[in-house]
Amino acid sequence: MFAATANSSIRLAALTSGSKLLKSSSLRSIAIKRQMSVSSSVASLKGVDFMTIDQLSKHELQGLLDLSVHYKKVYARENVQNAPRPLTGHSMSMIFQKRSTRTRVSTETGMNLLGGHALFLGPSDIQLGVNESMRDTAQVLCRFNDLILARVFGHDDVVELAKYSDVPVINALSDLHHPLQTLADLMTLQEHFGKNLSKKTLAWVGDGNNVLHDLMLGSAILGMNVNIATPKGFGPNPNILLKTKKLAEESGSKIMETTVAADAVKGADVVVTDTWVSMGQEDEYKKRVEAFEGYQVNSNLMKQANKGAVFLHCLPRHPEEVTDEVIYSEQSLVFQEAENRMWTVMSVMAAQLGKVIE
Repeated sequence: MFAATANSSIRLAALTSGSKLLKSSSLRSIAIKRQMSVSSSVASLKGVDFMTIDQLSKHELQGLLDLSVHYKKVYARENVQNAPRPLTGHSMSMIFQKRSTRTRVSTETGMNLLGGHALFLGPSDIQLGVNESMRDTAQVLCRFNDLILARVFGHDDVVELAKYSDVPVINALSDLHHPLQTLADLMTLQEHFGKNLSKKTLAWVGDGNNVLHDLMLGSAILGMNVNIATPKGFGPNPNILLKTKKLAEESGSKIMETTVAADAVKGADVVVTDTWVSMGQEDEYKKRVEAFEGYQVNSNLMKQANKGAVFLHCLPRHPEEVTDEVIYSEQSLVFQEAENRMWTVMSVMAAQLGKVIE
C-alpha cells in the first residue's frame, strides 16, 4: 500500500514538473515570438532617417510603439543593472539649435541605457552657423558618430543634414515636425486606453504648429478621429493637413476643423494643447495671447469631453494654456507622457542601427 502511494506521488510529481517545464517553455516561446515580431516590424528602419511620423507605415509605427513598451520594462530601474547594452561601441552627436529639457535628458539617458554614448552639441560648442555650413557639419560628424540627432529651427536644416550625412539622422524638432513627441504621445495613449486607438477622438486646442502636425498624422495612421481648434490664421500647414486627411480616409477616421475650442473638445477622449508662443516667436507674444483668448484648457472645457477623457501637453506649459487644476488632475497624463520620450527615442535609435535585439 505504501509502495503504491509512493509510486503515485512520484508519478504526480513528475507530471507536475513536466507541466511546469512545458509551461515555462511555452512562455519562453511566446516571448521569443513576440520579440521577433517586434524586431521584424522595425527591421525596415535600419539605416533610415527619422524625419516625420508619416514616413512610417502603420506596421512600422506600431512596431516602434511596441518596442518602446518593451524597453520600458527591460530598462526599468529595478532591472537596469542586468539589462542588455546593444549599442555598446556606438555614439550619437546631438545638435541643439534650440534648448530643451525632455529631448536632451531623454536622449542622453536613453543612449546610455542602451550602452552607447551621446554627445551634446549646443550653439556655442561647434562651428555650425558661424564658420561652417550644415553640409560640412554633416560630412564631418558622420565620420565620428553612428547617428546624428538635430533639434533645429528650420525644417530645411534637418533635411540638408540628412542629405549629406552617411549615417541616420533623427529630427528631434523642426519648425514643421516633431515626430519624437508624437511617438511618446501615442505610447501614452495606448498605455491608458489599450493598443487599439481606432475611433477614439483626439481634440487639439491651440496653435497649428509642429507638434500638431505629427500628432494628427500619427493619429490618423492609427485610425483616430482628430478635431482641430485653432484661431483664424493659426491653423496647421495646409499641405500637412491634406496628407492627414488622406491618411484618415485610408484608416476610416475623420478630421474636423473649427475655431471654437468647445466644439473640438465635445465628445473627445483626449484633449491636447501646446505652447502658443514657440521659441523664435517671442516678439509675437502679445499678439498671440490675444488671438488665443478662450483657448485655455480648464476644468470647464474638459467637462465638454467624454467621461474618462485625458489631457496631454508636451511641456513646458504656461498658465494661459492650461490651468493647474487640469494639469495636476487625475485626467492629466503629462508626466507619463514626458517619461515616454525616453523609451520612444530609445526604440528609434536601436531600430536605425539594427540593434533591436542584442
